[in-house]
Amino acid sequence: MNVGRAEASDLPFPGAAAGSWPSVLAGIDRWVGIVTEVPVAMLVLADIVVLFVGVVARYLFHAPIVWSDELASIIFLWMSMLGAVVALRRGEHMRMTAFVAKASPERRAFLDVLAIAAPLAFLLLIAHPAFDYAVEEAVIVTPALEISNAWRASALPVGVGLMLLVSLLRLLRTGSPARAAKAVALVAALCAAFWLLGPLLLPLGKWNLVIFFAGVVGACVLAGVPIAFSFALATFGFLALTTKTPLLVLVGRMDEGMSHLILLAVPLFVFLGMLIEMTGMARAMVQFLASLLGHVRGGLNYVLIGGMYLVSGISGSKAADMAAIAPVLFPEMKKRGAKPGDLVALLSTTGAQTETIPPSIVLITIGSVTGVSIAALFTGGMLPGVVLGIALCAVVWWRYREEDLTGVTRASGRAIWRALVYAAPAVALPFVIRAAVVEGVATATEVSTIGIAYSGLAGLLIYRQFDCKRLLPMLIDTAVLSGAIIFIIGAATGMAWALTQSGFAQDLAAAMKAVPGGAAGFMAVSIVAFVVLGSVLEGIPAIVLFGPLMFPIARAVGIHEVHYAMVVVLAMGLGLFAPPFGVGYYAACAIGRVDPVEGMRPIGGYLVALAIGLVAVAAVPWFSTGFLK
Repeated sequence: MNVGRAEASDLPFPGAAAGSWPSVLAGIDRWVGIVTEVPVAMLVLADIVVLFVGVVARYLFHAPIVWSDELASIIFLWMSMLGAVVALRRGEHMRMTAFVAKASPERRAFLDVLAIAAPLAFLLLIAHPAFDYAVEEAVIVTPALEISNAWRASALPVGVGLMLLVSLLRLLRTGSPARAAKAVALVAALCAAFWLLGPLLLPLGKWNLVIFFAGVVGACVLAGVPIAFSFALATFGFLALTTKTPLLVLVGRMDEGMSHLILLAVPLFVFLGMLIEMTGMARAMVQFLASLLGHVRGGLNYVLIGGMYLVSGISGSKAADMAAIAPVLFPEMKKRGAKPGDLVALLSTTGAQTETIPPSIVLITIGSVTGVSIAALFTGGMLPGVVLGIALCAVVWWRYREEDLTGVTRASGRAIWRALVYAAPAVALPFVIRAAVVEGVATATEVSTIGIAYSGLAGLLIYRQFDCKRLLPMLIDTAVLSGAIIFIIGAATGMAWALTQSGFAQDLAAAMKAVPGGAAGFMAVSIVAFVVLGSVLEGIPAIVLFGPLMFPIARAVGIHEVHYAMVVVLAMGLGLFAPPFGVGYYAACAIGRVDPVEGMRPIGGYLVALAIGLVAVAAVPWFSTGFLK
């Protein structure tokens, strides 16, 4: 994955004369930056203001603003698309570079150009359906604002058009026209070959799922094509060549995936994490935590595990949870010698560890589609996360058992007390956020705005650190990171819908019902199946798709529905955060700004620990049902 800025080879040619072709391209690129970066920053700010005003109006003045969520959703889709544009311009879309990095310099340069040409192909293919989709939506009137839905849907063709322009500019500025021509020719040849083979693909039926969703996705990911575009290209090809589905339906499914109101928490928590760092709250919190555990080998790693457990479920998004924790702990952990790859590996696996912690949106979804008591799911979800957390702590203990703490002294009781008093406003933030959700002050989507307001006031009045000059870059960076993540979710949602329409869900349920071994056999197969599904569909789409099919089978073979729910959610979490296909792993890498290659080796041990913890939860129903009445 490339999470940094564009390489020097993608920038204006050194020494280019004014008025020359490279200079003209550089000028166009600068203008694209101006017309996208400032507006996208203002959109992030607008979403924060709209949601916070909605909370204040409803809770303090008992006068709900009925259109606030709708307006926030419209702003959010525009922010996501423009954020994806800026991410593409900066070269910050998530991509796997493990194999690219091992190639020769010449081949690596070619694959880097191919990673521009492949998205360009998808954008060209989807441009007309995106425009048609916006036209279709123009006749729909939104329920609260009573305006044409084209105001929202137009974000898709505008974003696609701007990404087309950005991709073309990056392709023209690679510094090697011959290499760019070869990459474009290869992509065009592959597209033409698939189109010509279309009549032969149609009779293959469900073998096309293997060809497109294993073959095409796998080849694109390994070649370094950005993850979102790898998913999108495979889905477009499958629908266009093996079905009669209108392609604007794919745009609609991507729109649906990117428009879930709960995803608004992603940019808001990303910005909250940056604000915590900017106001000095992060430093105060880390100083306190370090005074408690700094003298322990791997101490801050334990803090990371506990911190994720504490904030998990508040936002309803694992990406948002990770974004709230990583900026607080990573800088200090790196200063203490922790390797970035190990940090992002632990961050990713703690995301999987805490999938069952209430208030979990996945658990709420399970309750809504299967009829299982949500209160029972919330009660049953606490202990399984502890079991997996203990497994992760065991790995941390083993890896850091010989950490050199020669220069680290144990803090005195007085020093710990002073650090606690200074850090109290910062330490209180997670409790303020969770209390706001539990007490009904704000929804999971809105609660981060309370954290933002709290952090801003604490920075201004208590810690006296608030650099206004950093606000604009922080807002832009928030949009870039969020746009890259949300665009992946949109592409994955389109792919999930294509899998659903293929009948894959029904076939899988039938096959699992026929597995021998009774409850144990069904549970074992369920774990494997949901690990795989979690890497493709994520939690909510997979549960909506398979929950109504699988839970009746679990009841029929004698598995407690709450126990089965915990195992299923944790298995999906393991798949979601396991490379090379787990989307959550790339989100963690983007949030930590670490190349996925660095996390590949260290994540293995953590994944084994999660697997052991998952087996323990599956084998001992009491972990899930012991506290149920």
